[in-house]
Amino acid sequence: MMEYKGYTARVEFDDDAGVLFGEVLNLRDVVTFQGRTVDELRQAFRDSVDDYLAFCRSLGQPPERPFSGRFVVRIDPDLHKAVATRAMLSRKSLNAWVQGVLESAVR
Repeated sequence: MMEYKGYTARVEFDDDAGVLFGEVLNLRDVVTFQGRTVDELRQAFRDSVDDYLAFCRSLGQPPERPFSGRFVVRIDPDLHKAVATRAMLSRKSLNAWVQGVLESAVR
C-alpha cells in the first residue's frame, strides 16, 4: 500500500513482465502506474496522482477525493436501537460511539 496527497494505492507484482504495478483505490476514475524498481514505482505513483490532479484542473473540475468522512450504513432497526442505546448510555452521540467502535476494530 502506498499513500500520496491523500490518495492510497494497492501495489502488485507481475512476475511474467517483471514489473511492479499499482492502482489508486476508491476512485471512479482509473489511475494506474508501474515501475521496475521500488523507487520507480514510488515516482510513477506520485506522477500519476499529480497528472490526475492536473487533468482535473484542466477540465475545471474538482478532483474526486477518495473519502469524504461520511458514509451511510443501513442496518436492521433492532440493531439501530441497540447501538443508539449503547451510545446514549456512554453519553456519546451515535456518530462518536460508532467512530470509537470502528477505530477499535481497525487497530
